[in-house]
Amino acid sequence: MKRALYLLSVLLLASFVVAGCGKKDEKAADAAKAGIKIGSLGPLTGQYAADGNDIKNGVLAAIEVMNPEMGALGPVTLQAEDDACDPRQAVAAANKLINEKATAVIGAYCSSATIPASEPLIAAKIFMITPASTNEKVTERGMPYMFRTCGRDDDQSKAAVKFMTDQLKAKNVYIVDDKTTYSQGLADNVEKLAGGAGLKVLGHEHVNQGDKDYSAVLTKVKAAKPDVFYVSLQNSASAAPMLIQIARMGIKTHILAQDAVYHPQLMELAKKDAEGVFLTFGYTDKETPSYKKFAAAYKKYGEPGAYSAYSYDSTVAYLKAVKAAGSTDPEKVKAELMKLEFDGASKHIKYKENGDSGSNYVIQVVKDGKFTNYWNPETGELFK
Repeated sequence: MKRALYLLSVLLLASFVVAGCGKKDEKAADAAKAGIKIGSLGPLTGQYAADGNDIKNGVLAAIEVMNPEMGALGPVTLQAEDDACDPRQAVAAANKLINEKATAVIGAYCSSATIPASEPLIAAKIFMITPASTNEKVTERGMPYMFRTCGRDDDQSKAAVKFMTDQLKAKNVYIVDDKTTYSQGLADNVEKLAGGAGLKVLGHEHVNQGDKDYSAVLTKVKAAKPDVFYVSLQNSASAAPMLIQIARMGIKTHILAQDAVYHPQLMELAKKDAEGVFLTFGYTDKETPSYKKFAAAYKKYGEPGAYSAYSYDSTVAYLKAVKAAGSTDPEKVKAELMKLEFDGASKHIKYKENGDSGSNYVIQVVKDGKFTNYWNPETGELFK
């Protein structure tokens, strides 16, 4: 009897061991199947939704291109979160992505969302690569996993002031911004640089996000008669009504805007009133094989927006680094990311020690309803 009980206990113990091993094997298999989860962060609803969805779609296009190359590390999937360009919502979305085990986050759009969202993400050793936030502070805080694929506001403001003085031969400028971290930061940079360049600032006014009536500010601009009206707003949906009202009020001056206003939506909304408007934006050669590969993958989502190519390149860069590291271990991936260099869709990608990738701003102009390269600050010459 004792021997029977002993044999029974041995059999039961063996079954538990087998079951335990089975569960471990299942977990390992599940982990292998899980692949890589990338998060995206941007405004998917509200007045900035066009730009946020452009960022999301850029990530999706990159995943489609890179998935076949990831081998056993894949598949790569996306979890897109809406931050509405709101700091609190951005932090909440970041924490959600942390809980969902994302290994990298592409975003955000607004610097005012990127900066607070980066705090919990970087603390959790999750990469944040922004394709759109240009405020200098994004990469000036010594955060080890914070990267930026687009340019910086201090470089953009230099290009803007140089264009006003060297090409437009302006003697004065009137500035307006919408008090956001990005827009006001850029406008403040332009104001600071203007004095040193011999450019008199006739006024620097502020409007609110979402304003539709700009008559109070535009009345001051019309009376001042500036050589250049510098418009620093958070997006094209805000800039379009201002351009329409400028035309209706008969304000005759050069208008210079910035990269946030660069979006096909500007011409859709402002139509003929957008003609002749100048903008600062990073130079992209759309004839390169890299851009054409991106454009083919992005085609299903419509026309690329301002930051679609930057979002695509941010995702490709991260996945190339993961592939080279053979792992999503943050230290190994960072080491590969710092060695990485390739021709992206938006520009040549090579990250610096602080996470920046350099700026290549040029002046574009709206001509015949399209953005057209106009002037190169580096050479001081017009594009042919």
